Amino acid sequence: MSRAMQYTKRSIIYFIGDQDEQIYVLQQGHVILAGTDIETGKPVVEQVQPGEFFGIKPALGHFPREETATVMVDSLVIALSVSEFEQVFTSNKPLILKMLKVFSAQLRTLHRKTESILNSSVSVDQVSGMFEVAKSFYDDSQYTACGTICEKLLEAFPNTPDKNAVMALCKDSKLRTKKLGDIQKKQETETPQSQFDLPAFDRFAKQYEAGSVIIVEYEMGETFYLIISGLVQSVKCVNGIKKNLDIHKPGEFFGEMAILENTPRSATCVALTKVNVLEFTKENFELLITGNPQMAVVLLKLFCKRIHDQERRFKILCISDVSIRVADVLLMFDEMTPNPNPLDKKRSFDLTIYDIAHWAGIPVDVAKTEIKKYCDSHQLEVFDTYITITNISDIRRIVEAKIFLRRSGTGK
Repeated sequence: MSRAMQYTKRSIIYFIGDQDEQIYVLQQGHVILAGTDIETGKPVVEQVQPGEFFGIKPALGHFPREETATVMVDSLVIALSVSEFEQVFTSNKPLILKMLKVFSAQLRTLHRKTESILNSSVSVDQVSGMFEVAKSFYDDSQYTACGTICEKLLEAFPNTPDKNAVMALCKDSKLRTKKLGDIQKKQETETPQSQFDLPAFDRFAKQYEAGSVIIVEYEMGETFYLIISGLVQSVKCVNGIKKNLDIHKPGEFFGEMAILENTPRSATCVALTKVNVLEFTKENFELLITGNPQMAVVLLKLFCKRIHDQERRFKILCISDVSIRVADVLLMFDEMTPNPNPLDKKRSFDLTIYDIAHWAGIPVDVAKTEIKKYCDSHQLEVFDTYITITNISDIRRIVEAKIFLRRSGTGK
C-alpha cells in the first residue's frame, strides 16, 4: 500500500547500491539524485521536481540503485510498490507516452555514446549506412539477409547514385542464396503468448523465415514488433563489421525506439529461427498501448533492462586501460549469470577471445595479448569455446582498484 512519508532536511531516501522495489513521487519539497557519470567518473546531480517519479528503473528492472536520493529541505514523498506504480502508470495516458519517450531517448543517447567510443561514424547518411550494413552481411556469407537489405534500400531510395552498385550486390546475393541454399536454418522455439492469442490481434500477425531481415539499421522506422514465437537477433554495423547486440525472445519488443522518436533504426534485426510476430505501426501505437496498458508496462520494463545493460556495456568502454576492460567484461558476465554457489570462486563462461574483443571494443590481437597476461599469471584458462576464471574475486579486486584510483584522481 502506498505510503506518504515526511522527510527532514538532509535525510537520505536511499543510497547507491541499495536494492528494493519502491518507486517514489515527490509531493512537496526538494530532492536531489547524486550519482557518478559513467564516462568521466565525476559526480552528477539531478533535481527532482514536485510531481515527478524517481527510482523507477532499478525498481522495475530489479537491479541496485544507481544514485543516492537526498532530501534538501523538509519534503513529502509518496512511496509506491511496483504493482501500485503499474496501476497509476496504466491509467494515465499522458504519463505512459511521456515515460516511454524519456526512456527511449536515454537509450538512444547511450547508443550514440557507445558508437562514438567505438569510432563509428555517427554522421553517415541513410543510403551509405544501409549499404554498409548490407555489405557486412555479405562479408559474413549471410546472402539472404544481404539481398533483403538491398531491396529495402532500393525501395526507400530508388534514385540513389549508388543504385547500380546496390543492384549488383543484390543480384549476387540472390545467386549465392540459390546456390548455397538456406544456411540460416535453426531449430524453432515456440512459446505462445496467450495474452495476445486474440482475434483482435490477428490482423497484426506476420511470419518470417530463419535468416530473414525484419528491420534494417539506418532505415526510417514505421513499425515495431512483439515476438510471439521464435528468436530475433539484433546486430549493429560498426566500421563495416557486424556486431551482435542481443537476442530477443518471445514476449519481447523490438523496433520501438524509432517509433517513439521518429528517427532512423539504430540496429538491424534478423530472424534466427522461424519467427511469428505482431507488427504495429506509428498510427496504431498510441491506441495500442493505451488500450492495452499491460503492453505499455512490458515495454517500460524492457526499456529499464536495456538501459541498465547498455550502461553496463558503456562502462566497460569508458575504461582506458585495455587490461582492465578485459577484466570488466568477465565481471559483466559474472553479474549476468550469478553463481549458484557463491563460495565457489571459480567461474566458467561460454566466451571466446573474439567475444571478449567485441565486448571490450578492442582489436582481437590486443585481446589475445591481454588475455595471455592473465593466463601467464594463472588467473585465466582459455579453451576453444569457453574461458575459466580461477578466482572471480581477484578479477573484481583488480577492476575495483582501478575504478577507485580513477575516481580519486590518481589514475586514468
